[in-house]
Amino acid sequence: MNKRRTRPNWFRIILLSLLVLAAAYVNRFVVADIQPLGVPSPTPTIAPETLIAQAEELFKQGKLLPAVDAYQQAVITQPDNSATHIMLARTLIFAGKYKEAQTSAEDALLLNPSSSMAHAVRGWALNFQEEYLEAESSIKRALELDPNNALAHAYYVEILVDSYYSGLGSFEGVEKAIEESRVAQALAPDLLETHRARGYVLEATGNYEEAIREYEAAIAINPNIADLYLAKGRNLRILGVYDQAVDAFTRADALNPQDPTPDLLLSRTYATIGEYGKALQFAESAVGNNPADTNLRGNLGVMYYRNAYWPEAVQELSYVVKGGLSQDGNEMEVINLIPNSPRIAEYYFTYGLALARLNQCGEALQIAQLIISRIPSDELAVENANKITDRCQQNLNAPQPTPTPDSAAEATPTP
Repeated sequence: MNKRRTRPNWFRIILLSLLVLAAAYVNRFVVADIQPLGVPSPTPTIAPETLIAQAEELFKQGKLLPAVDAYQQAVITQPDNSATHIMLARTLIFAGKYKEAQTSAEDALLLNPSSSMAHAVRGWALNFQEEYLEAESSIKRALELDPNNALAHAYYVEILVDSYYSGLGSFEGVEKAIEESRVAQALAPDLLETHRARGYVLEATGNYEEAIREYEAAIAINPNIADLYLAKGRNLRILGVYDQAVDAFTRADALNPQDPTPDLLLSRTYATIGEYGKALQFAESAVGNNPADTNLRGNLGVMYYRNAYWPEAVQELSYVVKGGLSQDGNEMEVINLIPNSPRIAEYYFTYGLALARLNQCGEALQIAQLIISRIPSDELAVENANKITDRCQQNLNAPQPTPTPDSAAEATPTP
């Protein structure tokens, strides 16, 4: 009846105790430090105010694309702040990214439909995309919301002037732009955009020396904006101060080397003073920056012609006249010959002259006839059209060598 009492297994008890303690340690100290799969490691978050300050400093230094990046990070950090979207949009415009700027301004309007600045910046972005009517509508809405918005008045100046240049606006629009530039000056005389707008309307009305002073005032506020040097250089070039114009365009090129505009203007300036070799170099650089731009191809063709490279001139200028796929794989759009466009006329008559030089007179004479029929009031173009005809007549009257049997046997076909 007495049950025998078993002795405890102390080894097993100690082993189980150790396993329990080990499990508790792992659960508390090891598992807590292991990140779940798919969850990113935590990174320190930069305050949006810090990012905005960084962007503003980068903008002052002329580092526009890094400034854009900083503003975009600030937007991600604080997406419901319409002011940050507006600052991003303004910087994108200075960086030449107009469609993206429009999107940022419209994002600001989604957050705050009554923002005068959002409407103003949207209008400015649309202007650079040649959407002049919609741009003016946005600016007018901005001024309805805040008649004292100096930037909106300044942007309105550029829209009115560009609309006039495009042929949509009348000279009354330029007179309105003069008035708007003065309002902007009265409201904010120390703003970069105020001086820029005033310089732009002075340039449009032929007051080039005054325009230069306004652009220099804007440069004094921020010496690292490429567009201001382009504007200053344009006016210096018109005044014939070519060395200073070259300096201004070179500075713009250094600040924004991806932009083909400084290279194009340097090319035209060097051609004006007869330095055709340098003109060709910068024309090639411009095409290198944007090989799909037919206008740049036309300028390159003109510079090839000035340097007596006839076949190369014909090749590049043919993209202007006929379009097609370029040798480097870009689809080129035709630029139609229209009145009151001296640059396009130059492309056409230079193409005709180059064809005549190569004795391709069938097409050359067609170009001459096209010029005379479409732009008979352009004296320079008509004069060059007549030169095309004269050159082809000379080719026709030139004595042709009589081939001998030996020379005929030795001749090689034209590649």
